[in-house]
Amino acid sequence: MEPFRTYSGVIIPLDRSNVDTDAILPKQYLKVLEKTGFGDFLFDDERYLDPGDVDIPVSERRPDPEHILNRAPYDHGSILLTRANFGCGSSREHAVWALMDFGIRTVLATSYSDIFYNNCFNNGLLPVILDEGVIDELFAMVRTVGTLELSVDLENCKISAGANVWEFSIEPGRRENLLSGLDEIGRTLTFSRSVKAYETKRKVLEPWLFE
Repeated sequence: MEPFRTYSGVIIPLDRSNVDTDAILPKQYLKVLEKTGFGDFLFDDERYLDPGDVDIPVSERRPDPEHILNRAPYDHGSILLTRANFGCGSSREHAVWALMDFGIRTVLATSYSDIFYNNCFNNGLLPVILDEGVIDELFAMVRTVGTLELSVDLENCKISAGANVWEFSIEPGRRENLLSGLDEIGRTLTFSRSVKAYETKRKVLEPWLFE
């Protein structure tokens, strides 16, 4: 997993609450288990004028020119600005894969579904929680300037746009995992020597457990 330290990108404004994972990536794409290739299907039901499936080439479909992900500069944006309860619905990890494959590295919202929030950290996507007032301010700035580039500094837990700086909080263990590029399994493996030493000691003290 790629470490996340500092990052800058264009904000994609999605002014909606309760965006569920079936909207982020519809169910027909869940049959594919690789983590790549989902970016073209992000918000698929809204983004195209015809229905899609994994067996239909994207080149044969009709993109909706009005959808934000099909309009410059947002088609190359990498920071999603949205509202409360983002990622609700089913627990599909594919939703995070689709965001990442599109190029989104950070989501800004007031709250997230718990499972979606956990899936973000295990895949290198930073879900930032901000107060509603800050979210409102960012949406207002996007409406004013159109294209708003934001810098994200995970080391100091700050985001900034021009002279405007906002702080955010994140659980230290999750922050350290992102900074190090580790998911939960990767973090566990950093203690492999201690685990092996403990198992060796147990074999001596409690040999009947290993018979």
